[in-house]
Amino acid sequence: MTLILTLLGYLALGAVAGTMAGLFGVGGGLIIVPALVFAFGPQGIDPSIAMHLAIGTSLATIVVTGSSSTWAHYQRGSIKRDWFMLLLPGLVLGAIAGVFVAGALSGGLLGTLFGLFVVLMGGKMALGLGPKFGRAAPGKLGMGVAGGVIGGISALFGIGGGTLSVPWLSRCGASMPQAVGTSAACGLPIALFGAITFIVVGWNHPLLPPGATGFVMWPAFLGIVLASVPFARLGARLAHLLPPRVLRLGFAALLLIVGLRFLF
Repeated sequence: MTLILTLLGYLALGAVAGTMAGLFGVGGGLIIVPALVFAFGPQGIDPSIAMHLAIGTSLATIVVTGSSSTWAHYQRGSIKRDWFMLLLPGLVLGAIAGVFVAGALSGGLLGTLFGLFVVLMGGKMALGLGPKFGRAAPGKLGMGVAGGVIGGISALFGIGGGTLSVPWLSRCGASMPQAVGTSAACGLPIALFGAITFIVVGWNHPLLPPGATGFVMWPAFLGIVLASVPFARLGARLAHLLPPRVLRLGFAALLLIVGLRFLF
């Protein structure tokens, strides 16, 4: 019975994450990671690995949910494949490095850094600071370094990378559809290599709960993936019923509350 309740809880979490991702137009990582950390507490999962387990699981879910989004953008021709290929080596190496950095940090410090990142994102959204558009695309070295930074920070915090890659691609001269589409493609290698590395880093950790392989919790992965995709469509429909300013400020307030909860 406890297993059934746990799975139902993960399904509910996936429904909430999917709805909010569709409603606010962001990847689910900023929602899934804190929700999993809070959900792991009552299950008795050791706090020292709760953040690592939440981030690794979040990245694993993004592999599935991001694939659907990437395919849709590919069909619409909104992925700049030449830029994606320039970013790819940095994204992969950065994601792997970001996971090793996370593995070297204590759960408390990792949670504090995550809280600070979320507060910064919430403040940016509250102030309406959108991406700035430019025209000068950097060379191969610049793209490689940018890919490493985007991959490292994204894997460290369990997000798909759109928060960082959309502004970068916009500054490089991509239109907003191209920036969003290419960003979706960038999220796949970050999530895939990040999740695999989290499994390796956490392999046979003595505090792992049942159902986990390394720092990926498979029951949570399954529940979130099954529920988040259909509920993301519901969130997208709700987004058309609310004023954009209300949506932006509402999500900013949510991020600030979550971030401050991690900080304090």
